[in-house]
Amino acid sequence: MRRLFLWMARNRWLERNLPRLPFTRRAVARFMPGDDADSALNAAADLQRAGIPAIFTRLGENLTSAEEAAEVAEHYANLEEKIAAAQHHGEISVKLTQLGLDFDEDLTAAHVGRLASRAARNGTVWLDMEGSAYTERTIAFYERLKPTNPNIGICLQSYLRRTADDLQRLLPLEPAVRLVKGAYSESPSIAFHTRADVDANYLALAVLMLAARRTGINIRIGLGTHDLRLIEQIVGHATSLGLPRSAYEVQMLFGVRADEQRRLARGGFAVRVLISYGSAWYAWYMRRLAERPANVLFALRQLLPG
Repeated sequence: MRRLFLWMARNRWLERNLPRLPFTRRAVARFMPGDDADSALNAAADLQRAGIPAIFTRLGENLTSAEEAAEVAEHYANLEEKIAAAQHHGEISVKLTQLGLDFDEDLTAAHVGRLASRAARNGTVWLDMEGSAYTERTIAFYERLKPTNPNIGICLQSYLRRTADDLQRLLPLEPAVRLVKGAYSESPSIAFHTRADVDANYLALAVLMLAARRTGINIRIGLGTHDLRLIEQIVGHATSLGLPRSAYEVQMLFGVRADEQRRLARGGFAVRVLISYGSAWYAWYMRRLAERPANVLFALRQLLPG
């Protein structure tokens, strides 16, 4: 089923036609509050009242012109102003191919640097991780910008076999890392394919970050997972190392395990919710279905009348 949905995410005919179906829009509404930034900000206001800040991301990737990249950068700059005006403890997450990485790395660096400078009073600008074709370029980009932009973070994926080496490589920079499992279709030669292997690597990577934190490395740890079993294991390791709950942060998607998000926040854990929005949601949504069977069951229920 995972392979099916990842194939659907890449199918251009389905991308053109499935979004037209009413049940598809109903299903997507669970995971994103709307197409525009104001909808995302309104959803974030509700979360903030529960003590849960947000990360905002506008969906879309692989833009092809400098004009498109400039529009995205301006959109995020305006969003940062709205976040500040609303006094949200909000952050943003961008894909580098949204900002021109496919055709002009220097232009992309200028856009990210500008956003990081404007966000300094609000928090981190996260660099999302895309498919494996961009892994090395994204890590090298982070290494290039982090010394002069201390408030940027990077997403790493536990299903990639290289990630342990990448994390060791980044530790001297005292990075901000959002650790996720990964949701792209990758070859077995570069990615783990069984859930057990992906989860085991996730736990090992999380423990490596906690151990680094324990030795005094100022690493920000974002646990991007909805897997409560994994979270409990990681919490146990943190406790055994003598680390407080403030040493790491649980980061979940909007609309997924909302009750658990609030339970964790009430229990004194730092929780942050990633809110996605925008019209380019099709491939992103298919990857969400590929991640968890519960998401598929929810989508199928949208086929029912009423």
